[in-house]
Amino acid sequence: MTHSAPPTEDRTPAGGRGPDDDRSARPGLLMGRLFGVPVYVSPSWFLVAVLVTVMFEGQVDGVVSRPLSYLVAFTYAVLLYGSVFVHELSHAVTARAFGLPVRSVTLHILGGETSIEREAPTPGREFLIAFAGPLVNLVLAGLGLLVHAVVPMPDVALLLLEALTFANLLVGLFNLLPGLPLDGGRLVRAVVWKVTGRSRSGGVFAGWVGRGVAIACLVTGAYLATYSTGEGGGIGWLALLWSALVASFIWVGATQSIRAERVRDRIPQLSARRLARRATLVTADVPLAEAVRRAREDHAGAIVIADHDGRPLGLVSEKAVTATPEHRRPWVSAGDLSRGIDDGLKLAADLSGEELVEALRRAPASEYLLVEPDGGVYGVLAVADVDRAFAGI
Repeated sequence: MTHSAPPTEDRTPAGGRGPDDDRSARPGLLMGRLFGVPVYVSPSWFLVAVLVTVMFEGQVDGVVSRPLSYLVAFTYAVLLYGSVFVHELSHAVTARAFGLPVRSVTLHILGGETSIEREAPTPGREFLIAFAGPLVNLVLAGLGLLVHAVVPMPDVALLLLEALTFANLLVGLFNLLPGLPLDGGRLVRAVVWKVTGRSRSGGVFAGWVGRGVAIACLVTGAYLATYSTGEGGGIGWLALLWSALVASFIWVGATQSIRAERVRDRIPQLSARRLARRATLVTADVPLAEAVRRAREDHAGAIVIADHDGRPLGLVSEKAVTATPEHRRPWVSAGDLSRGIDDGLKLAADLSGEELVEALRRAPASEYLLVEPDGGVYGVLAVADVDRAFAGI
């Protein structure tokens, strides 16, 4: 269970997404909105629900007979992910309380993730947002122990309560492990940030600790597989498989966090002018083949639709041009492959650094028109070029 914020997501801080961008796919099935935050369930969750149901049914069949035992086991699987959902929702609510926009909450095979638009502006707020999730699970575990001690209940309800109490305790403690991308890693990042005054130092340090946590998870799984007392060692090998899955998740997340901090160092060097492509202006009725020919003749990397007075009206999608076969281009007009230029897609050519990145975040797209102070067209900025600049290509 994690919460993420740029630039720690698996994309550069530019990360533009347009209607023709495959990356704009939803992370799962939209289940609804809570406090204005979309809640998604990944298809992988249903696989986990089946596995949890089958595994937990073995504990339930001694209390209730089949097929009712499967219904009770499935109820546990739903309640378990209900605890995960509350964990993620606590991240989202805390972030919004600090004025940070929350993009989504997603439940998936390894738990859940809360995607936050921006990182916290201070280490203290970063700490509180990260700690909110594990705290809720530990509180739920404490409430479970209290109810267990004072409230008499049927055997099946008692079994569910004990399992959920243990699960919340495990989730809370696991997420406090001190390495990114876990919540404990964000706590470490916040502490190092506070001590050093540099968020990057905290992110890199917590990322390396996260790699250590990943290795520890894998070693633990190998130990359980080797010394398992389960029937035929099945429980141990299942532990190894699960720990390998968790370890890979943590390792990848930690590596992305380290990379993201290094990427952030490149932000001040970003310049819209330096990354711009020369643009060729054509009217909407010009055949695509002719527009491409003119662009090549002008040594231009982009095509802009303009009226007869030279006023820009639209941007021709590079992806759409590439997808159009050569033999079709004489019969397709350039205007057919363009999108209109609204205010968010028209940027000042002098933008650079954080201002440029923020402008790209405000209006995600694949291409932007760059204009001079007098309104003249300077060129086109492609997000693919920004991504390459971040990657050091």
